[in-house]
Amino acid sequence: MVSGDMSPLPLQGAAAGIFVLIWLLLLVVHFAMIAWTYSDAQTRSDHPPVLWALIVFFAPILGILLYFIIGRNSY
Repeated sequence: MVSGDMSPLPLQGAAAGIFVLIWLLLLVVHFAMIAWTYSDAQTRSDHPPVLWALIVFFAPILGILLYFIIGRNSY
C-alpha cells in the first residue's frame, strides 16, 4: 500500500450517511401519504378512511393510485 492512498472507509461512512438520509426522507414521505389519504378520505370518500390508510401503508404507490381512481368522490 502506498502511503499517499486514501482509505475507502470514510467514503463508505459518507455513503451510509447519505443512504440513511434518503431512507428517512422516503419514510417521512410515506407517512405523509398515509396521513393525507386518511384526512382526504374522511371528507371525499364513501369508504372508511382507515381502509384507505391501510392500503396506502401496505402498497404506497398502488394504494394512492387506487384511491385516486376508485376511492375519491369528485364533488
